[in-house]
Amino acid sequence: MAEGQAGKQPLVLLLHGFPEFSFSWRDQIQGLAQAGYFVVAPDLRGYGQSDRPIGRSQYRLEELQSDVHEMVRALGYSSCVLVGHDWGAAIAWAAVDDRPELYQRLVILNGPHPGAFVREFFTNPRQLLRSWYMLFFQLPWLPEFLIRRNHYETIRWMFSSMTTQRQRFSPEVLNRFVENASQPGALSAMIHYYRNILRPSLLLRKWKSPPMPIKVIWGERDAALGVELLDGLKSYFPKAMIQVHRIPGASHWVQQDTPDEVNRVMLEFIQDKPLN
Repeated sequence: MAEGQAGKQPLVLLLHGFPEFSFSWRDQIQGLAQAGYFVVAPDLRGYGQSDRPIGRSQYRLEELQSDVHEMVRALGYSSCVLVGHDWGAAIAWAAVDDRPELYQRLVILNGPHPGAFVREFFTNPRQLLRSWYMLFFQLPWLPEFLIRRNHYETIRWMFSSMTTQRQRFSPEVLNRFVENASQPGALSAMIHYYRNILRPSLLLRKWKSPPMPIKVIWGERDAALGVELLDGLKSYFPKAMIQVHRIPGASHWVQQDTPDEVNRVMLEFIQDKPLN
């Protein structure tokens, strides 16, 4: 778990995506802490220094959203600003829907609402093609075997091939992500997230739409998630006050490609009115 602190201001909780860990928030931790927030970037279940329970069922969205609820309380707060990217965004959407009283505001970075993703996955051939790896991850043991066999070069490739700012992903940075994925049991835990996406309870989930401010930051040059996933966002959270900020030159790794812009947009949104 990585964290930064300046004063006793509100908690900002940062949830990373695949195949990352808390290190992907390094620039945001510094920027938010300097602005006076208590910032915590945990390693999600199965990643980094977090526990890795055995079994696919341990990585269902219901379990992951409960982890976030417990983190808020364990840190001694009654509520927080929740920020999520990629899988962290999916968990964040679910967490605020499940327990809205724990979350003051929501910031989403290149992570579609799960309802929008299900819609596009089954109706949009372009998104289905972009999501080929998610289908591959449904197979038992073979994805892990192949990734280990090529010495985790797949992990390096995911970052270096998709980013629009290759200088942001030096060999040293890529090695950090490889080290994270190569810990015993980590790779299977990370892939188990995907092995639960086609469960009927998730596909048919009814979203309650809490009335909270939501900021979506989206790198438009995302090779994995098309911008059409932003269409109809209000239909999933009709009671929410949703703002979308697009960054044309950023990739899926938006907070690492353009950290200054992401930090500025996040802080403007969080500081729009006083938070308790």
